[in-house]
Amino acid sequence: MKAVRILEQDNVAVVVGPTKAGDGIEGYSVGAMPLVALCDIPQGHKIALKDLKRGDAIIRYGVLLGYLTEDVRAGGWINERNLQLPSSPAVSSLKAGKQGTVCRDLPSRRTWMGYDNGPNLPAGSRNILGITMSVHCVAGVVRNAVDIIKRDLLPNYSNVDDVVAVVHPYGCGVAIAADEAFIPIRGVRNMIHHPNFGGQILCVGLGCEKLQMDMILEPEENNSENVLILQDCKGYGEMIDRICAMARKKLEILNARRRVELPLEKLRIGAQCGGSDAFSGISANPTIGYAFDMLAAGGAQVLFSEVTEVRDGVHYLADRCQNVASVERLKSEISWYDNYLARSHVDRSANPTPGNKKGGLSNIVEKAMGSIAKSGSSPIAEVVGPGEFPKCHGLIFAATPASDLGCGSSQLASGIVLQLFSTGRGTPYGLQEIPIYKICTQHSMKAQWGDLFDMDAGYVVTGEKTIPQMAHILYSDILDVVSGTKKTATEKYHLYNDFLVFNPAPIT
Repeated sequence: MKAVRILEQDNVAVVVGPTKAGDGIEGYSVGAMPLVALCDIPQGHKIALKDLKRGDAIIRYGVLLGYLTEDVRAGGWINERNLQLPSSPAVSSLKAGKQGTVCRDLPSRRTWMGYDNGPNLPAGSRNILGITMSVHCVAGVVRNAVDIIKRDLLPNYSNVDDVVAVVHPYGCGVAIAADEAFIPIRGVRNMIHHPNFGGQILCVGLGCEKLQMDMILEPEENNSENVLILQDCKGYGEMIDRICAMARKKLEILNARRRVELPLEKLRIGAQCGGSDAFSGISANPTIGYAFDMLAAGGAQVLFSEVTEVRDGVHYLADRCQNVASVERLKSEISWYDNYLARSHVDRSANPTPGNKKGGLSNIVEKAMGSIAKSGSSPIAEVVGPGEFPKCHGLIFAATPASDLGCGSSQLASGIVLQLFSTGRGTPYGLQEIPIYKICTQHSMKAQWGDLFDMDAGYVVTGEKTIPQMAHILYSDILDVVSGTKKTATEKYHLYNDFLVFNPAPIT
């Protein structure tokens, strides 16, 4: 049986397949004797490479994962039940460094075909009419209107890709003036101006909600061309008719748009992982990280996130922040999230799911080290909050929740036009506003859900391809997808989740 060790100093390796007691582990020995599994070890789980005592440090990625709570002989199984979680790094000690490395392995292809939005926004990867809303109360009407528009109007506008109802659960029944209400309000406001919507605003409100239009629109935007208040309408029929009439005007404008050749500086994409396993940090996430390094060096804006999944490696991120402002913002965002969790008497250890553990991730430290691999090795140019538009180019840490939809929606509100999504356990998650490119971590996942993945990074696990080789394929696919010449599986099968605006403020 094969097993993968990341660094020479690691005292554990991850078994590539289900391992039976007595199976030999290729390439490993204990003294003069071959390493043999002492018990059945599930796929992706850790095997001890030497005899270890209670209290010994378990090292993977060259990092302390935790301390053993019992003796484990070479060939034994190490998992969440025999590991004690170590303390997390102190935020107060973080300092900016110069550890990031600019990628020199740049492909010759440096342009893509997108919808230019002028100097103040990244370009769009799709040409969409987005119908947004100020409050969840209007979701039913907006959804029905979108169905009618797609059936009766959209066929007349061949250059428009889709009509989307941006449904979210915010807007009323909330403490609108709470300290943290700016986070969901910023998310809703920025979604109205998403790059894939081409500057066309069509926002529907109820009228009596707490989130009034002047809180999410500029004065010059808040007019009858862009806004419909349902309580001003006489019945359902007028609501639908007026939305459709407004949509027709917006579709005319969007239909005149064409893709043009653009530099990488006009591209903003994100990445996250969900349903992670022990192979995430071996194959899919390092592949994303290497592709991110190439894109960042070319001037693109590339966002990685998930606060609780970087918390235990935050000192490595600080070392890659290139200025005091970035590291101070990093400290602020991480501290805020620590306090946010502490108010409910939990901490970052609440993150790993049963599926993560079944896939071989023993604790949040191990998950964090694999998650950070998505960031590659580039310098961190900027740190932003959830749903905030970045200003700098290069690698950006967007401080979002780690949940799939919480992270995805927050990055979406930050204006990404494509998201890379790695998974070892599998999830049909998707967003209608942007393409989601799915990468599985190992061949068995591809065999199970073959039609739901755009890339199988399992070739890295088996040694058939290197991370740079896979990353170059991914880089090319990214530019094909954002240029509209390639569709992702989530687009093909219309696998879409709602926009889950992150709301840490009280609900009244």
